[in-house]
Amino acid sequence: MKFVDEVSIAVQAGDGGDGCLSFRREKFIRFGGPNGGDGGDGGSVYLEADQGLNTLVDYRFHKHFKAKSGQAGMGSECTGRGGEDLVLKVPVGTVVWDATTHEQMGDLIKPNQRLLIAQGGFHGLGNMRFKSSCNQAPRQTTKGRPGESRQLRLELKVLADIGLLGLPNAGKSTFIRSVSAATPKVADYPFTTLYPNLGVVKVAQGQSFVIADIPGVIEGAAEGAGLGIRFLKHLARTRILLHIVDVAPVDGSDPVVNARAIAHELVKFNPELAERERWLVLNKIDLLSPEEREAHCDAIVKGLEWAGPVFKISAIQREGTQQLCYALINRLDEMGPMYAESEEDLAEDQSP
Repeated sequence: MKFVDEVSIAVQAGDGGDGCLSFRREKFIRFGGPNGGDGGDGGSVYLEADQGLNTLVDYRFHKHFKAKSGQAGMGSECTGRGGEDLVLKVPVGTVVWDATTHEQMGDLIKPNQRLLIAQGGFHGLGNMRFKSSCNQAPRQTTKGRPGESRQLRLELKVLADIGLLGLPNAGKSTFIRSVSAATPKVADYPFTTLYPNLGVVKVAQGQSFVIADIPGVIEGAAEGAGLGIRFLKHLARTRILLHIVDVAPVDGSDPVVNARAIAHELVKFNPELAERERWLVLNKIDLLSPEEREAHCDAIVKGLEWAGPVFKISAIQREGTQQLCYALINRLDEMGPMYAESEEDLAEDQSP
């Protein structure tokens, strides 16, 4: 399935049904009178977060959606049927923007969370609503109101606890394969990862976290070079970034220079994201002899003037990955839940 993380769609809520103009006329009934019923309300359009979806591909070609309109009122005081609401399923983590005003309408961050994006039209009133002692044969009715129409932009930002950051071929995909059941493509050439991959890392019974792998970021990404800048937005929701650095690049480049280039691109893309907690992960230590590993890794840490956590691993050999995962789950436990429950949720949970 193709990964699509941004689409534009048009939605139209249903119109309200018109009120009915009708009078009661029966052969053996002496007094007649107005009996026109109200119309039905138009259906509204909702977006609902579905945990089973991970892409917006369903909206890539089908872009126009309309809810059912309300039925017009009828005689004998019969109210028209209301239009059925239209519920569009989207992945958890979808941000909804009004394409006309460029305002954010909502952020669907919880499973089954619903967002009203187009209100259905209010029903029209039948003439029985206007009868009175002074107006016993009213001929007034009202028409149903039109439903709202909106142009929307849907933007998916994947929900993950941990985000992987690094140059192409730094070993990000190999790492996520080694610690989870995810199977992203791995090859010996750059940009084998073309779209974000999510993996669930199970550390112990009842303890797990979600990790996100995005395409590699290269120098000049903030100006549009490479693929990574398009997907850096998926790191916006992560709580910890793992900056994976290849300690022995095949092109002979300096790991310190490479790591600084990525940090620079991160600052240019989003300074707030650059301030997020970031751990340094020195990968591919299996390419170094045991005698030179410590000295080489220490030189990289010193060159970067790194003050945060540092881990030395070999993703392909799964060396040091278990210790890193234990450290991550402990840190996530300290940080608490990603999204605190609202007061309404807490009240619901506490109700008998």
